[in-house]
Amino acid sequence: MRWSKYFIPTQKEAPKEAETISHKLLIRGGLIDKLSSGVYTYLPLGLRVLRKVENIVREELNKVGCIELLMPSLQPASLWKESGRLDKMGKDMIRFIDRHNREMIFGPTHEEVITDIVRRYIKSWKQLPIILYQIQTKFRDEIRPRFSIIRAREFLMKDAYSFDIDEKGLDKSYNLMKETYKKIFERCGLKFTIREAESGVIGGKFSEEFVAEGECSELEVGHIFKLGTEYSSSMKAYFRDKDGKEKLIYMGCYGIGVSRIVAAVIEGNYDKDGIIWPFSVAPFLVDIILTNVSDSEIKEIGEKIYNQLNENNIETIIDDREETAGFKFKDADLCGFPLQIIIGKKIKEGKLEVKIRKDKKIEEINVDSVFPYIKKILKENQG
Repeated sequence: MRWSKYFIPTQKEAPKEAETISHKLLIRGGLIDKLSSGVYTYLPLGLRVLRKVENIVREELNKVGCIELLMPSLQPASLWKESGRLDKMGKDMIRFIDRHNREMIFGPTHEEVITDIVRRYIKSWKQLPIILYQIQTKFRDEIRPRFSIIRAREFLMKDAYSFDIDEKGLDKSYNLMKETYKKIFERCGLKFTIREAESGVIGGKFSEEFVAEGECSELEVGHIFKLGTEYSSSMKAYFRDKDGKEKLIYMGCYGIGVSRIVAAVIEGNYDKDGIIWPFSVAPFLVDIILTNVSDSEIKEIGEKIYNQLNENNIETIIDDREETAGFKFKDADLCGFPLQIIIGKKIKEGKLEVKIRKDKKIEEINVDSVFPYIKKILKENQG
């Protein structure tokens, strides 16, 4: 990707309403744009990070046998009446009457929908246990949206649901998801704590939340619940056991704020110059900085390295803009790309510089050695 042809609207100043470091840097780094209160567009860099997080979540869930599906955002209110939750969420729930005079909602969560699916298709103990999940946009009409994508009205969430024949099975599924969550957050570069939590409108007898460290001390990135038979009882979700007896299905639910992780990563990885993306979720791994695009040798060497990295599937952006070197350095630090290859005057001696964003360490490297050097750093940081 060429910076001159890409869309990265960086800004020198953060908007006045930005309270947290992540909000400031998401805007300044050109990752998101505010459309209205609590509603944001993910600009190209922000979308790349969001997709990286989403893929980590998906990979770890798939590894332990979870099965992905995609449920509708629109839900009939009748399902929520069945579960007894229709009025529990209050004004946070976005509700409307459609043209056929049916009450509908924009889904803030999907316990009712998944229970409806399972009660119609899961009939026997032989089909259990099973864990189904989705990664999908959710809607909550927050009374006071704050901190950009940390508390938004529209957000991307992973919600998973386990179904078991008894409480022992539920405990096993719950512990499996808890361990999987640890791996997900570690891969995303988060430092976090786990603590017992209130189950709130989701329900159930026990839940725990995963809280990321950062400027926002209450930044919950994940929440897992033992629901038991709360939904299966109210919505009549049964299975037949080995003896042909009808029994209630035991449920658990497990949420991850996928878009919230993007902000949480920034909260724990930044300095005075900008974002410091972990290698695992960085929008680009390498930024090639051409300090003078009018110098033919600088441009030629930069293009050669750029092509070599891309041919080897190393996500690279080349800063080929007609701007000063200082301007490019500031943007590179602000946007937080883990590695910078700086091609300047020393190219006459066959040398260039590689900067590691995290510790600002700069190494002078022979041009012929830059590719193996980059591969070595990536191997050390990506496993």
